[in-house]
Order: sequence, then structure tokens, then C-alpha cells
Amino acid sequence: MDDARDRLRALRNGLLRLHKALLESERAAYERDIARITSTGQYLGLVLDDPWFHWLHELSQFIVAIDETIDRKEAAATVEEANRLIERARILLVPAEAGNGFARRYFEVMQRDPGTVLAHRDMLQVLGGLVG
Repeated sequence: MDDARDRLRALRNGLLRLHKALLESERAAYERDIARITSTGQYLGLVLDDPWFHWLHELSQFIVAIDETIDRKEAAATVEEANRLIERARILLVPAEAGNGFARRYFEVMQRDPGTVLAHRDMLQVLGGLVG
């Protein structure tokens, strides 16, 4: 996988799978602890605006930044950009019990939901394949 764009697509796809697993886990916890989500529109509104889901915005915004780099027309993504984004993913995806923000919530979700642990493992395998 030499091409920077190919590496970024692999990173993006892995992050999307992880993001989906985290969203599903948070939805289940929300429905267990707060209230049942009755429609797709309600769910989207919660994901965008409810503090319960706010911690996931950092990951969402990171995926958007990768998309923008891949889709940029004026200049192809460089190897340096790909390496920088891959390293940023490695740093972001470190769950930390004593951490703040994303790292802390990521740790908590992984303690609660074995499915997210498997998604994290899968993402680490993706990152392992992106060594440049």
C-alpha cells in the first residue's frame, strides 16, 4: 500500500467501522439509561446535539478531515500527510481511564461493551497495516 490516498482510504474505512460500533454501543446505553429512541430522525438529532453523544464528535470530525484530504482536487494527498493522519489516529485511539474527553469515554465504553473492544482490536490491525 504505497499510495497515500489508498492508505488514507484504509484508515478512513477502519475508523468508520469503529465509529459505527461506538455509535451502536452508545445508542444501546442511551436507550437503557435514558429513553427509547423511536426514529432515525430522533437518533440523528441526538447524535448531533445531545451531550450523551458529544464525545464522538472528535472522531467524526477526524474522519471528515481524512475525507477532505482524500477528496482534495488541487493537490493529491502526500505521504507526509498520510503519515501525519495515521499518527494522529494512533494517538486519538488510546483509551485512558485517567484521561479526559474522548480518551476517557472511549475507555468507559470499552469497559462496558465487548463489541467495542473487538472494534478497537480491528482498528489496531488496520493501523498496523498502514506502517509507512
